[in-house]
Amino acid sequence: MRFSFHGQTGQPTFEWFAEGIRRALEENGHAFVEAADDASLVINFFPEASPRWFRRNGQAVFVTGVTRIEGPLDQPLERGYPLLVKSLSNLLVALVGEGADAETHFLTPEQGHYVVRDGGHNGNHRAFFRQVYERLAPLASSTLIVDNVPAPDLPPELWNGDAATDSIRRAGVRLQALELLPAPFPIADVLSPDVLRHLRRLFGIGGLSYGNLSARHDEASFWMSASGVDKSRLLEIGRDIMLVTGYDRDRGAMLLSVPPEIEPRRVSVDAIEHWMVYREHPAVAAILHVHGWMEGVPCTAFNYPCGTYELAKAVADMVREAEDPARAVVGLKNHGLTITGRSLDEIFERTEGKILPSVPMT
Repeated sequence: MRFSFHGQTGQPTFEWFAEGIRRALEENGHAFVEAADDASLVINFFPEASPRWFRRNGQAVFVTGVTRIEGPLDQPLERGYPLLVKSLSNLLVALVGEGADAETHFLTPEQGHYVVRDGGHNGNHRAFFRQVYERLAPLASSTLIVDNVPAPDLPPELWNGDAATDSIRRAGVRLQALELLPAPFPIADVLSPDVLRHLRRLFGIGGLSYGNLSARHDEASFWMSASGVDKSRLLEIGRDIMLVTGYDRDRGAMLLSVPPEIEPRRVSVDAIEHWMVYREHPAVAAILHVHGWMEGVPCTAFNYPCGTYELAKAVADMVREAEDPARAVVGLKNHGLTITGRSLDEIFERTEGKILPSVPMT
């Protein structure tokens, strides 16, 4: 993996961090390149007052934003999450404090937040940056699978959905009632029209929402909620709920069937994960993903980004190892839960009262 720096690396407030993380990355076999356009991981340094974003040339580039925040970070999501969005980062690193009191806060697009303490730039450099590297490593090795190839060939009898899509609609409403749907982040309020156009062109992203639902249609396809939509109002087939018919490995894209004469949305970025599980386990008829937690669940080892092949494989591996893959509960580190079932209704019956809205962060 090749990495590069962008932004204000020469500023005294960032220079120590740039030197330390470069050393840690190179010690782990990653190559530094001067031109950010030639890198697959770009570390973008910017001041809190002016969150500059790095314009990617392709989907395969992951960006870690690094900023310094003055004063205590008592409300990290309220203060830090808009910086992650404005800088178009896959991960935000917020440096807070000095010396022995230094903290490094990590924020993820899934609204995850965790802190690395004990070290800082006046403490144990190697131990501190080893911890930072361990949190960057999943970005350094991930492959996004977010492209869609829609075909306008959905049979007319499915244009209004079926029993499976009805179950997805009910489940979305139920998630809202259980307060397991965080409010979609209003990215249009913090991003300029130019940046929004760039996001849509590169990733097909028109908004940020959290969690997703799917239900098997037949042996080879499944219905799934779209990306960026209100999961409690899944109304229209092809825009709010999509039929996923396969995965094109050569193009790294999910295949969709949509009604003709409709401009489709993108399916949820976790479609590759659901596709892996449905393909391997015929008894799995529904999958629920929420940003919540259950005590005692097995958990993935790394916090891979959403929509990556690596996260999908990690979850699929754990479903395979479950005592009953059709009734598995898998924790996603610093992220949430993926739950399989024989129906969405059965998943709710099985987990009622057990899902905690707060995800433990490590």
